[in-house]
Amino acid sequence: MITFRDPQLTDRLWVEELFRASGNRGCEYSFGTVYMWSRAFRQQIARMDNYFLERLWGSMGHAYLFPAGTGPLEPVLSAVEADAAERGETCRFVCMTGEQVRELETLRPGQYEITPDRDGWDYLYDVNRMADLPGKKLHGKRNHIRRFEDACPDWTVEEITEDNLADCAEMDLEWNRRYRPDAETADQEEETLLNERHAMSLGLGNFRELGLVGILIRSEGKVVAFTMGSHIGSDTFDLHFEKAFSEIQGAYPMIYREFARWLRERVPGLKWLNREDDMGMEGLRKSKESYYPDRMVEKFTAVRREV
Repeated sequence: MITFRDPQLTDRLWVEELFRASGNRGCEYSFGTVYMWSRAFRQQIARMDNYFLERLWGSMGHAYLFPAGTGPLEPVLSAVEADAAERGETCRFVCMTGEQVRELETLRPGQYEITPDRDGWDYLYDVNRMADLPGKKLHGKRNHIRRFEDACPDWTVEEITEDNLADCAEMDLEWNRRYRPDAETADQEEETLLNERHAMSLGLGNFRELGLVGILIRSEGKVVAFTMGSHIGSDTFDLHFEKAFSEIQGAYPMIYREFARWLRERVPGLKWLNREDDMGMEGLRKSKESYYPDRMVEKFTAVRREV
């Protein structure tokens, strides 16, 4: 049985090294995601040879991320399958990319039932397009930003540092007070927001240790929007959190555009912004589709067939 354990901040360097080697652009392959969401999904990790392993709890029960790293995959895959068997569980892999599905089919032809997980697909956007918002399709976003500038003529941008993290935390509390669903709202949205609040608390409390970066926007001296994230590999940046007061028209497009510009200036070789998945939430899907993603990181679930 594989010895899985809770992720620690000290795991960051070796985990990120294996993630970079895997070349995966999915948001699951960011150490920030692993650490900040570990309690929500009971994520535990292990290392085997040059592979990162993760066991988690999701809608199907216990499952695994597909091993991420380099080197011979067969012995690692066999070890994960044996781990599931020793626990009396069906071996399940979640959040698999198309490439990982092909790897699994090569090693285990016909032994797993593969199904697409559309709610888990990540949205990828070209950083230059998001920084400049060109063309007719994004005309509406430019209009929203102009309205923001009209409503908040004194707006300023700051890099998030340890000196203003508390201001972001205060804004997040106010955001939840204004927009958190009431008791009659669907349970899924309520649970998602509670999990996000806990993840953000871990992010704000361990901002530097997790290697997070971000910006905030102030108007009249108060934070009205902020966003933060971390790297996935060499050419992709994962946007973990985006928060803005929605009654300020254009606040969301403004913080997103400004962060794209900020990253473009500071991160050589950056190509993609990963805004993560929409979790099947209609409003979130509509919002992310309105920017016309350049790519989607398609995700699949693989469940081992009964022999």
